[in-house]
Amino acid sequence: MNTAKSVSLLTGAILLIGAAAHAGNWPHLRGPGFNGAADEKNLPATFSKTENVAWSVDLPGPSAATPVVWDGTVFVSTMDVRSKSLHALALDAKSGRTLWQHKVADGANRDDRSNFSSPSPATDGKLVVFFYGNGDLLAFDFAGKKLWSRNIQKDYGDFAFQWTFSASPTLFNGKLYLQVLQRDEAVHGKGKAGGESYLLCLEPATGKTLWRHVRPTEAQAESREAFSTPVPHQHNGRWELLILGGDMVSGHDPATGKEFWRWGTWNEQRIGHWRLVPSPVAGAGVVLACAPKKEPVFAVKLGGNGALPASAVAWKSAKPSPVTSDVPTPAFYQGDFFVLSDGAKSLSRVAPNGAVKWTISTPGIKKYESSPLANDGKIYLMNFAGDVVVVSAADGKIVHQTVMGEPGDDATRSTLVAAQGHLFIRTNKKLFCIGAK
Repeated sequence: MNTAKSVSLLTGAILLIGAAAHAGNWPHLRGPGFNGAADEKNLPATFSKTENVAWSVDLPGPSAATPVVWDGTVFVSTMDVRSKSLHALALDAKSGRTLWQHKVADGANRDDRSNFSSPSPATDGKLVVFFYGNGDLLAFDFAGKKLWSRNIQKDYGDFAFQWTFSASPTLFNGKLYLQVLQRDEAVHGKGKAGGESYLLCLEPATGKTLWRHVRPTEAQAESREAFSTPVPHQHNGRWELLILGGDMVSGHDPATGKEFWRWGTWNEQRIGHWRLVPSPVAGAGVVLACAPKKEPVFAVKLGGNGALPASAVAWKSAKPSPVTSDVPTPAFYQGDFFVLSDGAKSLSRVAPNGAVKWTISTPGIKKYESSPLANDGKIYLMNFAGDVVVVSAADGKIVHQTVMGEPGDDATRSTLVAAQGHLFIRTNKKLFCIGAK
């Protein structure tokens, strides 16, 4: 056999084996494709706190952080309500048994809206990274050995945010990314005049800073603040890190942080209280930027360079419209976007050209701030009370509803995860693994 052909076949086989070994993992806040979608089959059609539960475990406290799953391990960021401390947990994916747990720091929150454990962990199958709103950033190997730790506030200055800072880390292509989009003035005694917003890139194995890219903006006051997460996306062969916040969306070179392009703004009057929560989501040649406070969703064409003109906006939703989101990040699935609106209390399926295929009202009176999960032809939602709603992606019909939270639960925000043939549901007090035991 031809030697080159043999090498090519062997390389292909290795790649296939690697892909198979990594199938079914949920390594990041928005999943394996950074778009809120998974590809798990044969999940139970119905479930509850007692039906089709593989296992459930009590958690020491509430958190908006989404669990991440890699092969046999579930990683969870949490606070402990009794000791008012922050913790990193690793659970056995088959049984829920605690594999290891580390206290990270004392102190759990700075306001009553959230707590420091809100950012989701990230893993690349070799190590897992945890970040907390107090600035602590640290990595463990899968056995629970701490590899390194540092505090971003101590290294680069106090965070300047109205509320508790929460942006999740991103592991991609051998690098660790964290964005800090904040005010350029002190707030609540934190931060300083002339403070910078920036994108940070680190070496995952050591925590060493590789580069820090300053991201300027014309946004004012609280509108400079973003709680979004950097999202990698490839378009026409070029990988970009998509950054959303500060009245604009931008695309950056993952290798250097250099800005390829930027577009803005949905805030032409520079209103000063339009902080940004949803992360970007890309697909079909556009990236969605969800303006806050019931403002439109903008679809910006990918592939540009420099400061993009108004013509770079492929479409924007009408105002008023159910296609708006103040908190949840949309999902991209089956070629369309699924936009969950906490303000309009609706879920919409939107084509890449902006056409709305269907819209439904979300059940109940509680808010839905958890981002939607898309999997196996369904969209999974959860509201503040921990009520889970499953919707057909095809037509928007509700196919299942169940109560997973406890009486009195509120502000439940963690996104559901589909991984390893199971559904993982985090409420304020428990983590459920739904599926076969």
